[in-house]
Amino acid sequence: VSAEDIEKLEYKYNKSKQVHSIMRQVSETCKVPMIELYEGWGWDLYKRFGHAYDAFKILVSSPEKVMSSYTLDEKILKSLVKTVKRRLTPQPIKIRVDIEVTCFAYEGIDAVKAALKQGESKSTEEMPIKIKLVSPPLYVMFTTTLNKDHGIDMLTSAVDAITEEIKKRGGNINVKHAARAVSMQEERALLAQIQGEDEED
Repeated sequence: VSAEDIEKLEYKYNKSKQVHSIMRQVSETCKVPMIELYEGWGWDLYKRFGHAYDAFKILVSSPEKVMSSYTLDEKILKSLVKTVKRRLTPQPIKIRVDIEVTCFAYEGIDAVKAALKQGESKSTEEMPIKIKLVSPPLYVMFTTTLNKDHGIDMLTSAVDAITEEIKKRGGNINVKHAARAVSMQEERALLAQIQGEDEED
């Protein structure tokens, strides 16, 4: 068995595990045997959509598209939609890059501000870019997005804009940590660091 096959099987297994967990939750909430749910419409979702998980992903935004061909008790439908939305709605991801921006030329801090403004100008309505000072010369630039790769590309392009501007003005930039998705733990550590700096000032 190749590594690629193993990966595909693991993916399918994880999808099935997620579906089973949703079905169990609906079964327990509505006090209906799980086998009845599978026989009534669960197995059919696998036939119609290739996998019930894929049907559930569509159900997040269009429940009627997926479930309208079944005669379902209102209580079961409500429980299913609620459970699926809670478990499968994509969660926004925070993308962050850590940079040191300095300028010892005549413009100094004005050059740094101008360069950071260039980075922020790469913002869009869906993905606003924010820059926070941790402690001179360290800044963090971040955005929140549902699409991790798109968020990373956007912050990378913002770093390029800052680099171009600060170099033009005789300053420098050092990327401490490239654009990446950050965990809640990293965010808490950053917040503590910023608050620590504020208290020292």
